Amino acid sequence: MSVDAKLQSLGLTLPEAPAPAANYVPYVVVGDMVYVSGQISADENGLITGTLGADLDVEAGQYAARRCALSLLAQVKAACGGDLGRLKRVVKLGAFVNSTADFTQQPQVVNGASDVLVDILGDAGRHARAAVSAPSLPMGVAVEIDGVFQIDG
Repeated sequence: MSVDAKLQSLGLTLPEAPAPAANYVPYVVVGDMVYVSGQISADENGLITGTLGADLDVEAGQYAARRCALSLLAQVKAACGGDLGRLKRVVKLGAFVNSTADFTQQPQVVNGASDVLVDILGDAGRHARAAVSAPSLPMGVAVEIDGVFQIDG
């Protein structure tokens, strides 16, 4: 099943690839690798803001992380000229969770991204990752995730 067909079967739609918020590019392609800049948590209603352990629970954080993953895929699609069929695998995610000093469930929050990538891509969605706490993130968002992806060259 194609990635687009799998997204449709899951009832998911990729957002438009977000434009950078500062002086950087959204992705860089080097050989068969795509390095995607950090994607902040947002949905059709705007930014998903808040702090895990204060005003957001793990479930809300997982939703925010899931939205980051969909934005990552949107950037990969743009890097592939609109053809997600070129995506071979997710290599690594680097995730930052806006959380209080005593919140320790960053890995569970980032599972929202990891799970949706595996749901969409199967084994090609399995990846290495880091999930760390941050005392604040740009524009007050709950989660920011960057990624490395392998594509057909």
